[in-house]
Amino acid sequence: MIENLIIRKIRKEEYYLLEDFLYEAIFIPAGAEKPSKEIIKNDELQVYIKNFGNYKDDNCIIAEYDNKIVGVCWTRIMNDYGHIDNETPSFAISLYEEYRGKGIGTELMKNMLMLLKNKGYKKASLSVQKNNYAVKMYKKVGFKVVNENDEEYIMLCEL
Repeated sequence: MIENLIIRKIRKEEYYLLEDFLYEAIFIPAGAEKPSKEIIKNDELQVYIKNFGNYKDDNCIIAEYDNKIVGVCWTRIMNDYGHIDNETPSFAISLYEEYRGKGIGTELMKNMLMLLKNKGYKKASLSVQKNNYAVKMYKKVGFKVVNENDEEYIMLCEL
């Protein structure tokens, strides 16, 4: 565990941060140009954050390091890229770039998996591009590839 790292539930007044972290969650392959922040206004991305907190299956925890929110992990049951069924929450996780590769994402994932298990969920899903470095982390915390297409894996974790 990283010293001075606090993992806690998000507060209602912090929900606005999900827009920033949704943008940060967009995987940019090496050499590719970062899209405009306007991309998060697209319907297929809005499904992750629109009206967050208004549904019983919305869960969100944050990583706070040196009094700064540096990462967010949230789940909801939604018709996203990683959708399995209407009982399985889909994951979204994002860290500011300078905080990646330090174990913070792993801690967020482990904490969210425990939170979901304690709430009675049986499994969780996510979608990730095959060349995303995070695939290794997802496997490390228990996700397994259950489906794939040319670009992405659909991964599932039994809780």
